Amino acid sequence: MNDPIVTDARGSVADAVQSLERELSTRGIQIFARIDHAGGARAVGLELADEVVLVFGNPAVGTSLMQQDPIAGLDLPLRMLVWDENGRTRVAFHDPRDLVHRYELVEHAGVLDKLHALLVSLAASLGG
Repeated sequence: MNDPIVTDARGSVADAVQSLERELSTRGIQIFARIDHAGGARAVGLELADEVVLVFGNPAVGTSLMQQDPIAGLDLPLRMLVWDENGRTRVAFHDPRDLVHRYELVEHAGVLDKLHALLVSLAASLGG
């Protein structure tokens, strides 16, 4: 898989995650999980700068990809990482278009293009 796409976000990690959750809700996209890596670290007495992963998607879209190749479920649903990098809030995601050849999804290239555009749009909505 290629390197992740990384951008900046306004405000704190908490602000960016809240904005992302709001944007997903507005677009009718289901949030499946919110993973607070920093909270997990603190729970075991370790320190980690704020870092949260949101896992989200639309089963009406992703299911067809997994029907084509069930192993695509390793990379679906979509996810975005929001973290603090020395006081700078960053956002990262993998380009879903990379899945086209990994999982023999050539006939779904248009769907993967749309997923890429969604992630770019979400990151832009957090713009820093």
